[in-house]
Amino acid sequence: MRLLKEYTIRLVFTAGILFGVQVPNFIDQYTQKISAHYLEAAENFSGFQATADKFHGGDVNALIERHESSNDAVFQSEAAPIKEIHSRILAFASELKSLNTNLFGKIFHVAFKSDRSVVKETVSEYSATVPLNTDAIICGLGLGMISALVCDLFFFVLKLVFGLRFGRRVDPNAP
Repeated sequence: MRLLKEYTIRLVFTAGILFGVQVPNFIDQYTQKISAHYLEAAENFSGFQATADKFHGGDVNALIERHESSNDAVFQSEAAPIKEIHSRILAFASELKSLNTNLFGKIFHVAFKSDRSVVKETVSEYSATVPLNTDAIICGLGLGMISALVCDLFFFVLKLVFGLRFGRRVDPNAP
């Protein structure tokens, strides 16, 4: 039984390392997608920004208000797409700013505060690699250790609850 426990913990530790080294790579791919979406939205918005610069001193909100208050239905209907593209630009810029931090800040942001649609996109198009840079090694070893500790704790709880022995058998007749 002890051998099973030891191999299980080693296997969980190794799986934790392999999963952990993917974390910085996933964050890099997520950041690249955010950056690409930002550049695309900015390109799509550039004509509207030029119009806002020319007629409203660069104030996009004034441009949107002018579209909304127009008597021309076609002009009015342009207000919503302008607002939508502008809000996407601001959201992607905010994401990029949030990702401009240390490794643990990036992990926290992607785990809890990221753009879920871009996370789903990143997951569906994810390309696994085994990078050997400092961030990958830190994440890999950290997750490996946490996984091994959780596994060891699981076996400890099994021992407490069921009285299972994972160590050597004790001979009750031994002195």
